[in-house]
Amino acid sequence: MKINWGTGIVIGIAAFICFIMFFVIKMSTNDKYSYDLVVEEYYKKELAFQQEIDAEENLKLLTEKIKGKKTDEGWLLSFPKEINPENVSGTVFLYRPSNKKLDFQLPLKFSGSNLLIPNKRLLGGRWNINIAWDYEGKKYLYKEEIVY
Repeated sequence: MKINWGTGIVIGIAAFICFIMFFVIKMSTNDKYSYDLVVEEYYKKELAFQQEIDAEENLKLLTEKIKGKKTDEGWLLSFPKEINPENVSGTVFLYRPSNKKLDFQLPLKFSGSNLLIPNKRLLGGRWNINIAWDYEGKKYLYKEEIVY
């Protein structure tokens, strides 16, 4: 059987379409390639964005910056000495961009002027730390990306 150039082009296009469809189906059905949205309700979060900006600006008014470092016990955050831990209420949210199942939230509990995120909760890799708290009628928001 003799194949002319027109038949060859059709066969080539059909093979290319099959090749592309194979990878599209493989990528959409394999859990290895599954990625989550950053936030489930991003429209709702976007409406509160100005409040986040204001809370981050309040953080700049503190005399010292919040410092974080890795220790044997976990991730240690040192807060300014001017903050009285008894007057603070808030939460710590740790977000893992690569796996939504590892995200967790903790109540904000100080030991002195430090906050320790336990080692047992953190796996190696990238984390986003968001600490939102109220102190003396003002809202504060601390955001940091770390590699643990």
